[in-house]
Amino acid sequence: MQIAENYTVWQKFCRNKLALAGLIFIGIVTVFAILGYVVCPDNSTYSNRQCIEIAAKKPGFSATFLKIPLNKEKNHSSFLSILLYGKSQQFEYIPINNYHKSGNYIVFTKFSEEKGIGFSDSILLSKLQMRLSNSIKNEEVEKNNIEKVSYLLGTDRFGRDMLSRLIIGSRISLSVGFIAVLLSLVIGLVLGAIAGFFRGWVDSAIMWVVNVTWSVPTLLMVISITMVLGKGFWQVFIAVGLTMWVEVARIVRGQVMSIREKDYIEACRAMGFSNFRIISKHIIPNTLGPVIIISAANFASAILIEAGLSFLGVGVQPPVPSWGNMIKDHYGYIILDKAYLAILPGLAIMLLVLAFTFVGNGLRDAFDSKSVPIQ
Repeated sequence: MQIAENYTVWQKFCRNKLALAGLIFIGIVTVFAILGYVVCPDNSTYSNRQCIEIAAKKPGFSATFLKIPLNKEKNHSSFLSILLYGKSQQFEYIPINNYHKSGNYIVFTKFSEEKGIGFSDSILLSKLQMRLSNSIKNEEVEKNNIEKVSYLLGTDRFGRDMLSRLIIGSRISLSVGFIAVLLSLVIGLVLGAIAGFFRGWVDSAIMWVVNVTWSVPTLLMVISITMVLGKGFWQVFIAVGLTMWVEVARIVRGQVMSIREKDYIEACRAMGFSNFRIISKHIIPNTLGPVIIISAANFASAILIEAGLSFLGVGVQPPVPSWGNMIKDHYGYIILDKAYLAILPGLAIMLLVLAFTFVGNGLRDAFDSKSVPIQ
């Protein structure tokens, strides 16, 4: 019976094209977020390979780099380590216009877009040299030390790959949403179920806490909690989660107060079941429909709150990429001809929040027993 009901809910959900499109988009973003450094063009830690010479280049820009090995031991990281943290940088990347091998040296001209102005090359384009072994051939140099890189979405103001930063930034948004919603569900389900089941002074005390928390503006409370816990990755997760449980608690309380009067709950009491078993086995499972719907809305809210905190400088700290601090770094470019630097992360936030909103609306219609039945 339960399987048939779930199948009917899924059919109703699939009939909503916007909700289904939102779910597919969330799935695609989640896949890219999980793969992360495996699919990023810049797989260095936090995609933080900076090159000021190519800062704020437009989408489709390409550059040739001379890779100079750093004085580091080679780090043989596992696939899981690369998936989670990326690769440590083993080379210094120098953008160049051209190069040639002359004896024991590689002579190259550093990158510049001003070659046609008419100044002397010896003044405008400095020639740098790197000592190499006599045994190194041109083919080996081109294979090991020369790399051409394309930037599909251009570079930011520090010369970092925008596409890579957006992909790794999606991890932050989805992680904040997931952990904040999970934390709010745990607190909201427990307090809401206790308040609705026991009622009396227990209900009054819990609802007093809920109302006081509800009266404080969410962003102000998150900023206050962040100031207490400190700025950082996990602090944002906890701060956002601790401000979103009140909605879950209110909804669960109302559902529990209705369900506890049902005949099957009275039958459970007559059979001597404990209050814990009645709440956990027979009441909470029947409140999950509205809770799932509010969780989708809270997921979207958590993404917006995290982006707002990062924009204000009290969220995730650089060099960790976050869509919010990417907007903060580039909002000054909006009045220039490079507004896309701020528009791209803003568009990513908008699309992901819109996708969760569509999914939430689709779930609401699917769980609504008064909606049009499946033909």
